[in-house]
Amino acid sequence: MNTRELILGILLAVNEEGEPSHRVIREVLTKHQFLPKQERAFITRVCEGTLEYQITIDYILNHFSKVKTDKMKPVIREILRSSVYQLKYMDSVPDSAVCNEAVKLAQKKGFYNLKPFVNGVLRTIAREMEEVPYPERSDLENHLSVKYSMPPFLVQKWLREYGEEITEKMLADFLTERPTTVRCRQYLTNQEETLESIREQGIQVSPAPYLDYAFYLSGYNHILTIQAFLEGKIQVQDVSSMLVAEVAAPKKGDQILDLCAAPGGKSLHVADKMAGFGMVEARDLTEYKVGLIQENIVRAGTINVQTRCMDATVLDIDSEDSADIVLADVPCSGYGVIGKKPDIKYKVTPSKQEEIVILQRKILDRAARYVKRGGTLVYSTCTIAKEENQENVSWFLENYPFEAVELDSCLPQELCCETTKLGYLQLLPGVHKTDGFFIAKFKRKR
Repeated sequence: MNTRELILGILLAVNEEGEPSHRVIREVLTKHQFLPKQERAFITRVCEGTLEYQITIDYILNHFSKVKTDKMKPVIREILRSSVYQLKYMDSVPDSAVCNEAVKLAQKKGFYNLKPFVNGVLRTIAREMEEVPYPERSDLENHLSVKYSMPPFLVQKWLREYGEEITEKMLADFLTERPTTVRCRQYLTNQEETLESIREQGIQVSPAPYLDYAFYLSGYNHILTIQAFLEGKIQVQDVSSMLVAEVAAPKKGDQILDLCAAPGGKSLHVADKMAGFGMVEARDLTEYKVGLIQENIVRAGTINVQTRCMDATVLDIDSEDSADIVLADVPCSGYGVIGKKPDIKYKVTPSKQEEIVILQRKILDRAARYVKRGGTLVYSTCTIAKEENQENVSWFLENYPFEAVELDSCLPQELCCETTKLGYLQLLPGVHKTDGFFIAKFKRKR
């Protein structure tokens, strides 16, 4: 298989079979780890870029092709989409090479009779790309949708909830390139020695915002080539996720339940904050997810985290009134991490979001029962949807014997605002220097 055939397979798995893009890309690169660094980077960029800009790309294709994208055969549609991405966004690939490779791939996949169609559409686009008439700003919803490749219903929703300026900042931020963010372990690790070992491998290290143990890494081939990662001294984790442990503020000896823990970053973080004391029980729904947590526990050599396969929506009577802290980082629409998982924006619908809220409230109901009197519940999501965040907070406080806890005393000063005094923080991409994320803290009264 050549790289473009691998790209086609990834895009078909994501768009036709509904597989998560980050997982499919990771599995393909792991299977083909013999590929040179340049080819691996090409596969990643074309796949992620094609998915990120899919709405814009389809707009261009539909302008030039008599057969619209929704009527094309899936293989041909994905060949054309990835080719248009290369034509529009990758100057390093000659237009002639893009067109020739697409035609050869169409033939290889059995579409010999469609070679002239693929060739004609792509060569016309290559010649006339700059002449495409995009929606004017006077038609704001469609303008932003096509410019930033975002489904119209999400653009409309965010314009209504956040206004034009913040919405456009978020849309632009989703399309920016992101370095890898890591948490440098503070327990049993010397941070300076860890960072120096990373630099010695030729990897660029720079400080991430808000937390002095958070760093950006760039210029490496694969995370498994970084010795500090293999030794458990760093954990891949966004700063927004690290803030959960800051908000939870565990004490040595606490009993902590993490109900939706995979891949385990938050569990390991709160465990480290207890310096090896106490116990964290990290739960998740499937053996696969629990396996991911276990991998991280073993890699880090953490002694005070144990795993358990359990559905967070099912009440565990044995855990009632047992935990000093419960972490409920619940399944959500994922709008806050569209920049890292671009296919999310094409999969969630208004009706699916209603189902997600029902699921979240069921998990919150169970979580509330596990907290000791006087104990803490930390609720978090990686979304910017108010139904899943602020509205769930209001619902919870109205129906359960908990009170909101201010966050100002446990957050970096630059993140403190009106809402942190009320017990929650909404991080917005493009506004804050993190993923979109939501954190709320509650204390059980009785």
